[in-house]
Amino acid sequence: MVDKSEKFNWLVRVGYFSRAILYSVLGIIALTSASKIAEGTNGIFRAIEDFPAGTAILWLMVVGLVAYALFRLCSPLFDIENNGNDGKGWAKRIGHAGSAVGHLALAYSAYKFASSDPGTTEGGSGGSGGGAQEAASGVLSADFGGTVLGILGLIFFVVAVFQAKKGITGDFMHRISPQAPDATRWLGAAGFLARGVVYAVIGWSLVKAGFMSAGAEQVKTLGDAVASLAGEGLIFTLTAIGLLLFGLFSLVLARYRIIPELDSSAGVPSFRA
Repeated sequence: MVDKSEKFNWLVRVGYFSRAILYSVLGIIALTSASKIAEGTNGIFRAIEDFPAGTAILWLMVVGLVAYALFRLCSPLFDIENNGNDGKGWAKRIGHAGSAVGHLALAYSAYKFASSDPGTTEGGSGGSGGGAQEAASGVLSADFGGTVLGILGLIFFVVAVFQAKKGITGDFMHRISPQAPDATRWLGAAGFLARGVVYAVIGWSLVKAGFMSAGAEQVKTLGDAVASLAGEGLIFTLTAIGLLLFGLFSLVLARYRIIPELDSSAGVPSFRA
């Protein structure tokens, strides 16, 4: 009989596999298809929809991205990765919360494509970041909505800093099995640095929308943030390559990531030294 920890473990691995598909496709279309990257996040899911068994892959991604988001929410809620309650620990946990929000938004976008007839997807009718902008518009219409969006933007800045730090220091390797391929360190370094750039762009879009009253149309999702870099020459190319490598890195994690026990009585996760 499979216990809840083993089920949790497999769900998280499906999440990493879904993330591998997402970032690999994003990197490829950024490097090869100007028209699709101009569509932002919709371009990613439209490309996947065109794959053989594309709808089935999209449904897998819906499940996987939600699972990954819930895994990240376990960090601020239960500290399953033992980051601690000091300032540094909470900064990491808040960063994980921001990652959870972002991946839930991506799961929703995947769901819209998976549940629609090919070629008639709602996501294509409202602009590349329509879903996120609609949600942001709803938040802005509430009391203190601008403050909420602005704070979310600051959280994304925190995430961006930690992504870059991970890439430079390589401390992400402490949570990966020693059996992982030797190239894992460099795949992760390139991927985390690229993600740091993208998360900073998303954070800035939320800060502008929330604190500077620039409007919900400023809000960018993952694909939109990459598309906004398209005129930046070498920065865009290096970011696109880094995101593609992050997809390969996520595929390694789907197999070799050490998943903490869901049961709090299991103690501190046994991460690699």
